[in-house]
Amino acid sequence: MFERLTILAAAMATAASLAVPPASAEDLTIALASEATSIDPHFHNTGNNNQIVFHIFDTLIKQGSSQELEPGLATSWGPIDDTTWEFHLREGVTFHDGSPFTADDVVFTLERAPNVPDSPSSFAGSINSITEVIVVDDYTIQFKTAAAYPLMPNDLSVVRIISRENGEGATTADYNSGAAAIGTGPYKLVEYVPGDRIVLTANDDYWDGRPEWDNVTFRPITSDPARVAALLAGDVDVIASVPTADIAQLADNPDVVLSQGVSNRVIYLHIDSAREVSPMVTAKDGSEIPNPFRDVRVRRAISMAIDRNAIVEQVMEGVAIPAGQLLPDGFFGVSENIEVPTYDPDGARALLEEAGYPDGFAVTIAGPNDRYINDEQIVQAIAQMLARVGIDASVETMPRSVYFGRATGGENGSEFSLMLVGWGSDTGEASSPLRALLATKNPELGWGSTNRGGYSSAEMDAALTEAMQTVDDTRRAELLARACEIAMGDVGLIPTHFQVNTWATRPGLAYIPRTDEYTLAMNVVRSE
Repeated sequence: MFERLTILAAAMATAASLAVPPASAEDLTIALASEATSIDPHFHNTGNNNQIVFHIFDTLIKQGSSQELEPGLATSWGPIDDTTWEFHLREGVTFHDGSPFTADDVVFTLERAPNVPDSPSSFAGSINSITEVIVVDDYTIQFKTAAAYPLMPNDLSVVRIISRENGEGATTADYNSGAAAIGTGPYKLVEYVPGDRIVLTANDDYWDGRPEWDNVTFRPITSDPARVAALLAGDVDVIASVPTADIAQLADNPDVVLSQGVSNRVIYLHIDSAREVSPMVTAKDGSEIPNPFRDVRVRRAISMAIDRNAIVEQVMEGVAIPAGQLLPDGFFGVSENIEVPTYDPDGARALLEEAGYPDGFAVTIAGPNDRYINDEQIVQAIAQMLARVGIDASVETMPRSVYFGRATGGENGSEFSLMLVGWGSDTGEASSPLRALLATKNPELGWGSTNRGGYSSAEMDAALTEAMQTVDDTRRAELLARACEIAMGDVGLIPTHFQVNTWATRPGLAYIPRTDEYTLAMNVVRSE
């Protein structure tokens, strides 16, 4: 599997990195496997939304294709003392309506982004370290923090800047209608028709140069065969999420160009380890039992029961990487001490017996059926693996538009006990998943905003807190790795694999892969 993956990735990376001559502008149609649910850049921090608003709204600091930090609406930035960062803003930038961008728009953005009503996953964790904002002048702004905070640039690289003039009092519905969707980005919103299309047009006055394509249409085509058929028929120019089963055949098709890259997205199981009684766990006869997931031995047994290599080889067609932690090798904060858990059904049964469940129990595994690559098939495979160790696992999958609302839950938490989810590090380092998925819920800090399992560890929180205040990169990486080791040792969640993403284009085009998995019109280039 690894040999095939390495060869294919290298070949596609070479194709996408060819020198690209200037091209005449034209229209571009891109088919997506998972559609955006909102044009509001602060409503739901999820990749399918972020990749669309990326076109319309800029950030102070941009992320390149490997999530390297680059100047954006800020031209320079840096700490001026232990608890103060100063950003110098780009002058002469205008919003799509012609109004000027100033520091006041940054202030307004930071006030709104953590507080969008009904947000399933907010940007609070990227903002709540800021204790005070000081506007020095229209193009100089300072951010105060309670302690040293070296990740300020990373955090602000994911928060999209909106206009106070257009955003004051605006709701998520106003952004979806286009009334408030006025950014400084390379494209302007023309229309958003949920379930059908999102149409963008080039911003002729974009501060970083007019974009390549005149008009871009994103079409959600959730059916894998239909998406491939649309490309082969010439109905679209680019498709995201090429089905793993079709990659080999398409690679031999002269009318298709494939581009592929490893992402930072981990696919994992969140486990309800907090509630005394969990809603979708029962005895095998259906009677109520205390939540078995509160016992680390049960969580560890489930992890041991999952054959990650089989998921990669059989479900993902070899186009994925088995996971034992939150990020693949090479990313900042990854631990060298964490190995992919060994598939051990006998050991899993022994742990279940030791924990008091010699005959197992029953659980429903929930998951989306249109969000991640082969997501429904992954849930089905895991259910079969759990059955082999005595856990009666049924499956409930649903469209992501329904799933994430139920997975996040209200006052009583998630509706699910064991659920398949994915997370890509928006900052390109380990603090992103640690803060969002595993930190003890802390609304003031914005930590635990997507901690659907309720995991909590004072030891892990302490390591993460120290890491977030450590300026020395080497020491901070060690602390983040330590936090990962604690959380993975506790089985705070169960990683299964890292996604490898494949795009396909018509001849003459190629896609430059991104580690954040985003499908962007700006990354579609000419390959001849």
